[in-house]
Amino acid sequence: QVQLVESGGGLVQPGGSLRLSCAASGRIFAIYTMGWYRQVPGKQRELVAGITSGGSTNYADSAKGRFTISRDNAKNTVYLQMNSLKPEDTAVYYCRADQIATLKGFDEYNCWGKGTQVTISS
Repeated sequence: QVQLVESGGGLVQPGGSLRLSCAASGRIFAIYTMGWYRQVPGKQRELVAGITSGGSTNYADSAKGRFTISRDNAKNTVYLQMNSLKPEDTAVYYCRADQIATLKGFDEYNCWGKGTQVTISS
């Protein structure tokens, strides 16, 4: 079974930076679109940024100009560089892969990590 594990969250002051990582493990052949989502209590989970296997990216308006998503296909890892962080960026950040082709001969869909807490506070 494929697993996604996020890391890099923490407590940062406003204006600071964090780099989140999400590593996929298992018998993976290829991962298609990956993305970062975030959720605060009482609100729906929202897309922050996405990246296709070819490197095309998209961002939420709130992330444009401050966040950068990237991936290393050889490492099955996706990153989220977050700069100029604001208190409203505080949330649990989740990694998602929409489709993972495995070496077992079948694909797994809608795979999520367990999340990493990001807190922006002075």
